[in-house]
Amino acid sequence: MNDSVDVVIVGAGPYGLSIAAHLRGAGVRYRIFGKPMATWRDHMPAGMFLKSDGFASNLSDPDKTYTLQRYCEQAGEPYDHTGHSVGLQTFCAYGLDFQKQCVPDLEQKWVTQIDLSPGGFQLKLDNGEEFQARNVVLAVGVTHFNFIPPLLDRLSSDLVSHSSHYGDMSPLRGRSATIIGAGASACDLAAELADGGANVTIVARSPVIYFGDPPSNQTRSLWQRIRHPSSGIGASLRSRIYCQAPWLFHRLPQRLRSRIVRRHLGPRASWTVKEKVQGRIPIWLNSTILAAERRNGEIHLTLQDAGGNEKSHVTDRVVAATGYRVDVNRLGFLSENLRSRIHAVESAPVLSQRFESSVPGLYFTGLAAAPSFGPVMRFVFGVEYTAKLLARHLKRSTYRTRLASPARMHGK
Repeated sequence: MNDSVDVVIVGAGPYGLSIAAHLRGAGVRYRIFGKPMATWRDHMPAGMFLKSDGFASNLSDPDKTYTLQRYCEQAGEPYDHTGHSVGLQTFCAYGLDFQKQCVPDLEQKWVTQIDLSPGGFQLKLDNGEEFQARNVVLAVGVTHFNFIPPLLDRLSSDLVSHSSHYGDMSPLRGRSATIIGAGASACDLAAELADGGANVTIVARSPVIYFGDPPSNQTRSLWQRIRHPSSGIGASLRSRIYCQAPWLFHRLPQRLRSRIVRRHLGPRASWTVKEKVQGRIPIWLNSTILAAERRNGEIHLTLQDAGGNEKSHVTDRVVAATGYRVDVNRLGFLSENLRSRIHAVESAPVLSQRFESSVPGLYFTGLAAAPSFGPVMRFVFGVEYTAKLLARHLKRSTYRTRLASPARMHGK
């Protein structure tokens, strides 16, 4: 392992790029693999807006130089810390610019296998290259963890898909599509499909669809700021604590952490899509799917409302905008031997205060770290805490490893 890479980063979204930028600044030898901003560029509705404010949508570099505000000013794009919603296209362009400036050594290759080896890990790439690494940081985003309700998941992919893999919807022009869900993905995708000429229906278990409030130019009163302090994930005291003290969240009992992550900041659509959905698209709330079957190339759904009444619904396509559930077993590029050694609770990895799993040298970030560090890890705002902490820790760790290497012990 003397010639192995100190750190390998798998994933090139906001978390992977930010961690790489900090490792680069710290002088840690690393390799990073993936397509830059792939989840955002390839798996999100083109017209969506981020739920995060401008100030909370920065990637992180050691000098805090390459911010979203800086990019927008140079590109001539509108920007405001809190008064202007960030469009997906702007955010993706910013992420790509960040990568070129801060992580120019990104390798657009895919890691196909990671297994344990003496002193670390053995990795294989899609081009056949194999090498070893002492540490592996997984920054794989959300697409590995998409959740489709079991009743729908058993149907073929040509009729049912997850909102993160909806693909080309142009064949649905003039046909029917049913979106399952009540959050941002459901509403953004429903609006995009309706604009494209599809006959869209939204079906949700929730009794209401919540839309965010539009930006306000009015200054909040002192009392409002005290009761509902601003944070990178919303204005509330709890959100402020979760943003400022992930380390404190980590110390809470595991059962309480899991409950908070499930319940805090539930599904909410952007205010920008409200007028495209309400009054334009049929919305069936308080509706539970009892059965789903394929008949003559269509999907026949049996739904039940809050009063126990059943009704049938026929559609050409179902898109499940039903969110994500962390499950280490969904990471197929990890060998079965490696996955079996990861201690998990409710399928999510249990992490140390340094994001390290029960397998020494294997780290999880982003959504996979939310059960350990709180709701902030579901948002871009969590990248700074993660990147700074990991860079400090890995710099110390790799330095100690080099001092203890056999070559040094033998005076070479």
